[in-house]
Amino acid sequence: MQSSPGAGRVEVAPPPTADAAPSGTTATPDPTTVTGVGPSRPAPVRPGVWVEFERAEWARLRAATPLTLRDSDLDELRGLNTALDLHEVADVYLPLSRLLNLYVAATQNLHRVTDVFLGGPADKVPFVIGIAGSVAVGKSTTARVMQALLSRWPDHPHVELVTTDGFLKPNAQLAAEGLMERKGFPESYDQRSLVDFVARVKSGENDVEVPTYSHLTYDVRGDVHTTVSRPDVLIVEGLNVLQTGMGSSRAFVSDFFDVSIYVDADPDDIRRWYRDRFLTLRETAFADPRSFFRKYADLDVAEARVVADDIWDRINGPNLQLNIAPTRSRADVILTKGPEHGVERVQLRKI
Repeated sequence: MQSSPGAGRVEVAPPPTADAAPSGTTATPDPTTVTGVGPSRPAPVRPGVWVEFERAEWARLRAATPLTLRDSDLDELRGLNTALDLHEVADVYLPLSRLLNLYVAATQNLHRVTDVFLGGPADKVPFVIGIAGSVAVGKSTTARVMQALLSRWPDHPHVELVTTDGFLKPNAQLAAEGLMERKGFPESYDQRSLVDFVARVKSGENDVEVPTYSHLTYDVRGDVHTTVSRPDVLIVEGLNVLQTGMGSSRAFVSDFFDVSIYVDADPDDIRRWYRDRFLTLRETAFADPRSFFRKYADLDVAEARVVADDIWDRINGPNLQLNIAPTRSRADVILTKGPEHGVERVQLRKI
């Protein structure tokens, strides 16, 4: 995460709208009330490195940031079986959007200072946010909400969201390498392509291609790409995006992040949320004849529970324990959820 810049005798004023209201709004509070939270759990990271906020404390840091989303907007942002309402947006995500808006302004200012020093024009450098967390924890919902809120701030209206699913190796390659049972583990991704993509976007290239992924066929769509072209903000969301190589000299995608967010919860809760999602998909997406998981659509509830728990215990649980959770302390912001999927505590890195 970049700190607020300073540059000797060269003075470049920060943008005047760094903490202004999002475009098309006035900075007045809405009537949404601050909700209470239950008891907190012990902090998962070292004290002194972090500032910890209960939800009500964090909500006050929203200041006068207006609520720019409506209930109808949440229908497109909410993930499957994920609790998200305007109270959650106001209490958790509005303060976070204000913080990130300030980070973007400070980082843009730092780049301007560098350009003044070099005597060149001020090129726009995209601000890159990484969002990590387990399967079923709700990180995709967090990413979509942050994209919607950040795009409403006047200084960075162009916000792109890319998930790392498109950078998974194709199923045929995973099968050949014996990795189908480790899909989602770090080795199942084309890490080189992912790093190359983020590096190209951050360097200001136009029309950088992004591979896409089908959750219906459970495979990369090799013939379908989207493009990302010089965004103000790029959000990269994925299971293992905060990983680094201990002692390795090669670049990792996390090397390009300006700020990172980890969505956390008790593993037992995440396991339950995964099972609930599996049961919902059994009645919806799995019923599609094209679905990779079509074979699960005819299971009864008891059988589906057993299958979901088995998949979690063999694949998603070990991946969380071995690869994902250990990266939590590398994040700049940790959002910790309670049993009902709502964020109860926020931790902000100080150093």
